[in-house]
Amino acid sequence: MDSVENSLRRRLIRDMLLSGAWASLAGSALIVPCANAMEALATQVAGGKSVFRVTGTVRVDGVPATQTTRVFAHSQIETGPASSIAFVVGGDAHLLGENSRVQLEGEGFVESTLRLLTGKLLSIFGPRPSGQSLNLVTTTATVGIRGTGVFAQSGEEVSYICTCFGQVEIRSANQYQGAAQHEQVQSEHHDAPRYVLRDPDAGLLITPAKMKLHTDEEVELVQALLGGALPASFLRKKVS
Repeated sequence: MDSVENSLRRRLIRDMLLSGAWASLAGSALIVPCANAMEALATQVAGGKSVFRVTGTVRVDGVPATQTTRVFAHSQIETGPASSIAFVVGGDAHLLGENSRVQLEGEGFVESTLRLLTGKLLSIFGPRPSGQSLNLVTTTATVGIRGTGVFAQSGEEVSYICTCFGQVEIRSANQYQGAAQHEQVQSEHHDAPRYVLRDPDAGLLITPAKMKLHTDEEVELVQALLGGALPASFLRKKVS
Protein backbone atom coordinates (compact mmCIF):
# COMPACT_ATOMS: atom_id res chain seq x y z
CA MET A 1 0.00 0.00 0.00
CA ASP A 2 2.83 2.43 0.84
CA SER A 3 4.47 1.95 -2.55
CA VAL A 4 1.17 2.58 -4.33
CA GLU A 5 0.52 5.70 -2.25
CA ASN A 6 4.02 7.06 -2.89
CA SER A 7 3.65 6.37 -6.60
CA LEU A 8 0.41 8.32 -6.69
CA ARG A 9 1.98 11.22 -4.83
CA ARG A 10 4.95 11.31 -7.21
CA ARG A 11 2.58 11.29 -10.17
CA LEU A 12 0.54 14.12 -8.66
CA ILE A 13 3.55 16.36 -8.10
CA ARG A 14 4.98 15.56 -11.53
CA ASP A 15 1.64 16.32 -13.21
CA MET A 16 1.36 19.59 -11.28
CA LEU A 17 4.85 20.63 -12.35
CA LEU A 18 4.29 19.72 -15.98
CA SER A 19 0.91 21.45 -16.17
CA GLY A 20 1.79 24.51 -14.11
CA ALA A 21 -1.22 23.86 -11.84
CA TRP A 22 0.94 24.02 -8.72
CA ALA A 23 1.40 27.76 -9.21
CA SER A 24 -2.25 28.39 -8.36
CA LEU A 25 -1.90 26.30 -5.20
CA ALA A 26 1.26 27.87 -3.80
CA GLY A 27 0.99 28.10 -0.05
CA SER A 28 -1.92 25.67 0.18
CA ALA A 29 -1.97 22.70 2.55
CA LEU A 30 -2.16 20.29 -0.41
CA ILE A 31 1.31 20.74 -1.85
CA VAL A 32 3.34 20.46 1.33
CA PRO A 33 2.50 16.90 2.42
CA CYS A 34 2.78 15.64 -1.14
CA ALA A 35 6.20 17.21 -1.63
CA ASN A 36 7.46 16.03 1.75
CA ALA A 37 6.31 12.46 1.18
CA MET A 38 7.89 12.14 -2.26
CA GLU A 39 11.19 10.28 -2.11
CA ALA A 40 12.14 10.13 -5.77
CA LEU A 41 11.18 12.46 -8.57
CA ALA A 42 14.54 12.22 -10.31
CA THR A 43 15.20 13.51 -13.79
CA GLN A 44 15.12 9.94 -15.11
CA VAL A 45 11.44 9.65 -14.18
CA ALA A 46 10.65 12.10 -16.93
CA GLY A 47 13.01 10.47 -19.42
CA GLY A 48 15.91 12.91 -19.11
CA LYS A 49 13.79 16.04 -19.51
CA SER A 50 15.37 19.44 -18.96
CA VAL A 51 12.25 21.60 -18.78
CA PHE A 52 9.38 20.76 -16.44
CA ARG A 53 7.28 23.91 -16.64
CA VAL A 54 7.15 26.94 -18.93
CA THR A 55 4.84 29.88 -18.29
CA GLY A 56 4.59 32.88 -20.60
CA THR A 57 7.49 33.97 -22.79
CA VAL A 58 10.73 32.05 -22.20
CA ARG A 59 13.73 31.65 -24.49
CA VAL A 60 16.57 29.17 -24.21
CA ASP A 61 19.56 30.07 -26.36
CA GLY A 62 17.36 32.53 -28.22
CA VAL A 63 14.69 29.98 -29.12
CA PRO A 64 11.19 29.88 -27.56
CA ALA A 65 11.21 27.20 -24.85
CA THR A 66 8.85 24.23 -24.64
CA GLN A 67 8.78 21.18 -22.41
CA THR A 68 10.92 19.34 -24.97
CA THR A 69 13.70 21.96 -24.92
CA ARG A 70 17.09 20.74 -23.70
CA VAL A 71 19.03 23.01 -21.37
CA PHE A 72 22.80 22.57 -21.28
CA ALA A 73 25.43 23.84 -18.88
CA HIS A 74 26.33 26.59 -21.37
CA SER A 75 22.76 27.74 -22.15
CA GLN A 76 21.28 31.20 -21.68
CA ILE A 77 17.71 31.38 -20.38
CA GLU A 78 15.57 34.51 -20.50
CA THR A 79 12.00 35.16 -19.31
CA GLY A 80 9.55 37.94 -20.06
CA PRO A 81 6.85 39.58 -17.92
CA ALA A 82 4.59 37.15 -16.01
CA SER A 83 6.82 34.29 -17.20
CA SER A 84 8.89 31.58 -15.55
CA ILE A 85 10.64 28.28 -16.20
CA ALA A 86 11.43 25.28 -13.99
CA PHE A 87 14.35 23.25 -15.36
CA VAL A 88 17.11 20.80 -14.52
CA VAL A 89 20.73 20.72 -15.66
CA GLY A 90 22.50 17.56 -14.55
CA GLY A 91 22.21 17.36 -10.76
CA ASP A 92 20.95 20.93 -10.31
CA ALA A 93 17.39 22.26 -10.43
CA HIS A 94 16.26 25.84 -11.00
CA LEU A 95 13.19 28.06 -11.02
CA LEU A 96 13.78 31.28 -12.98
CA GLY A 97 11.27 34.05 -12.33
CA GLU A 98 9.83 36.73 -14.58
CA ASN A 99 11.93 39.38 -16.35
CA SER A 100 15.08 37.39 -15.64
CA ARG A 101 18.15 36.31 -17.56
CA VAL A 102 20.76 33.76 -16.54
CA GLN A 103 23.84 32.62 -18.44
CA LEU A 104 25.07 29.15 -17.54
CA GLU A 105 28.71 28.16 -17.92
CA GLY A 106 30.07 24.64 -17.87
CA GLU A 107 30.41 21.53 -19.99
CA GLY A 108 27.69 19.13 -21.06
CA PHE A 109 25.28 19.03 -18.13
CA VAL A 110 27.74 20.04 -15.39
CA GLU A 111 27.41 23.69 -14.37
CA SER A 112 30.44 25.55 -13.05
CA THR A 113 29.06 29.12 -13.02
CA LEU A 114 25.62 30.71 -13.19
CA ARG A 115 25.56 34.40 -14.08
CA LEU A 116 22.26 35.91 -13.00
CA LEU A 117 22.33 39.02 -15.15
CA THR A 118 18.96 40.26 -13.96
CA GLY A 119 15.89 38.99 -12.13
CA LYS A 120 15.20 36.14 -9.70
CA LEU A 121 16.49 32.56 -9.50
CA LEU A 122 15.79 29.78 -7.00
CA SER A 123 18.28 26.91 -7.27
CA ILE A 124 19.08 23.65 -5.52
CA PHE A 125 22.55 22.34 -6.30
CA GLY A 126 23.55 18.72 -6.03
CA PRO A 127 26.90 17.55 -4.66
CA ARG A 128 30.06 18.13 -6.69
CA PRO A 129 33.18 15.96 -6.98
CA SER A 130 35.90 16.95 -4.56
CA GLY A 131 37.75 20.06 -5.74
CA GLN A 132 35.11 21.10 -8.29
CA SER A 133 33.95 24.68 -7.76
CA LEU A 134 30.53 26.17 -8.43
CA ASN A 135 29.67 29.88 -8.33
CA LEU A 136 26.50 31.91 -8.63
CA VAL A 137 27.38 35.40 -9.88
CA THR A 138 25.06 38.42 -9.66
CA THR A 139 25.66 42.06 -10.55
CA THR A 140 27.20 42.76 -7.14
CA ALA A 141 28.22 39.39 -5.68
CA THR A 142 29.85 36.02 -6.22
CA VAL A 143 28.35 33.18 -4.19
CA GLY A 144 30.48 30.07 -3.73
CA ILE A 145 28.13 27.08 -3.55
CA ARG A 146 28.67 24.09 -1.26
CA GLY A 147 25.71 21.79 -2.04
CA THR A 148 23.03 24.29 -1.23
CA GLY A 149 19.61 25.75 -1.86
CA VAL A 150 19.87 29.45 -2.76
CA PHE A 151 17.50 32.19 -3.86
CA ALA A 152 19.00 35.24 -5.57
CA GLN A 153 17.71 38.49 -7.00
CA SER A 154 20.11 40.49 -9.14
CA GLY A 155 19.65 44.24 -9.59
CA GLU A 156 21.83 47.10 -10.75
CA GLU A 157 22.61 48.50 -7.30
CA VAL A 158 21.94 45.59 -4.95
CA SER A 159 21.62 41.82 -4.96
CA TYR A 160 19.55 39.79 -2.52
CA ILE A 161 20.95 36.40 -1.51
CA CYS A 162 19.05 33.94 0.69
CA THR A 163 20.77 30.70 1.62
CA CYS A 164 17.67 28.54 2.03
CA PHE A 165 19.80 25.71 3.42
CA GLY A 166 23.43 24.67 3.32
CA GLN A 167 26.65 26.66 3.20
CA VAL A 168 27.86 29.42 0.90
CA GLU A 169 30.58 32.04 0.78
CA ILE A 170 29.30 35.46 -0.32
CA ARG A 171 31.87 37.85 -1.77
CA SER A 172 31.18 41.40 -2.91
CA ALA A 173 32.03 42.25 -6.51
CA ASN A 174 33.14 45.75 -5.53
CA GLN A 175 35.70 46.81 -2.96
CA TYR A 176 35.72 49.06 0.07
CA GLN A 177 39.04 50.56 1.13
CA GLY A 178 40.84 48.37 -1.37
CA ALA A 179 39.31 45.00 -0.45
CA ALA A 180 36.26 42.92 -1.32
CA GLN A 181 34.08 41.95 1.64
CA HIS A 182 33.10 38.32 2.18
CA GLU A 183 31.05 36.24 4.58
CA GLN A 184 30.59 32.51 5.21
CA VAL A 185 26.92 31.67 5.69
CA GLN A 186 25.62 28.44 7.23
CA SER A 187 21.85 28.09 7.09
CA GLU A 188 19.24 25.51 8.01
CA HIS A 189 16.10 27.42 7.01
CA HIS A 190 16.55 30.88 5.42
CA ASP A 191 18.60 31.85 8.49
CA ALA A 192 20.84 34.58 7.10
CA PRO A 193 19.56 36.45 4.03
CA ARG A 194 21.90 39.19 2.83
CA TYR A 195 21.94 42.26 0.64
CA VAL A 196 25.13 42.78 -1.37
CA LEU A 197 25.46 46.42 -2.31
CA ARG A 198 27.17 48.09 -5.24
CA ASP A 199 28.15 51.05 -3.06
CA PRO A 200 29.02 50.73 0.65
CA ASP A 201 26.56 51.73 3.36
CA ALA A 202 28.41 52.84 6.51
CA GLY A 203 31.43 50.95 5.22
CA LEU A 204 29.49 47.73 4.55
CA LEU A 205 28.89 46.05 1.21
CA ILE A 206 27.16 42.98 2.73
CA THR A 207 24.27 43.69 5.11
CA PRO A 208 21.50 41.63 6.82
CA ALA A 209 18.13 41.20 5.13
CA LYS A 210 14.83 39.42 5.75
CA MET A 211 13.57 36.31 3.99
CA LYS A 212 11.34 37.41 1.09
CA LEU A 213 10.36 36.88 -2.55
CA HIS A 214 10.24 33.05 -2.34
CA THR A 215 8.44 30.37 -0.33
CA ASP A 216 9.09 27.01 1.28
CA GLU A 217 6.66 25.45 -1.18
CA GLU A 218 8.79 26.64 -4.09
CA VAL A 219 11.92 25.24 -2.45
CA GLU A 220 10.19 21.87 -2.00
CA LEU A 221 8.99 21.80 -5.58
CA VAL A 222 12.43 22.62 -6.98
CA GLN A 223 13.86 19.84 -4.81
CA ALA A 224 11.17 17.55 -6.24
CA LEU A 225 12.74 17.93 -9.68
CA LEU A 226 15.89 16.26 -8.34
CA GLY A 227 14.23 13.64 -6.16
CA GLY A 228 15.37 12.83 -2.65
CA ALA A 229 14.47 14.91 0.38
CA LEU A 230 15.30 18.31 1.77
CA PRO A 231 17.52 18.36 4.87
CA ALA A 232 15.68 17.32 8.02
CA SER A 233 16.74 20.58 9.68
CA PHE A 234 14.99 22.59 6.94
CA LEU A 235 11.76 20.64 7.30
CA ARG A 236 11.90 20.73 11.10
CA LYS A 237 12.22 24.51 11.19
CA LYS A 238 9.54 24.88 8.53
CA VAL A 239 7.02 22.92 10.60
CA SER A 240 7.87 24.80 13.79
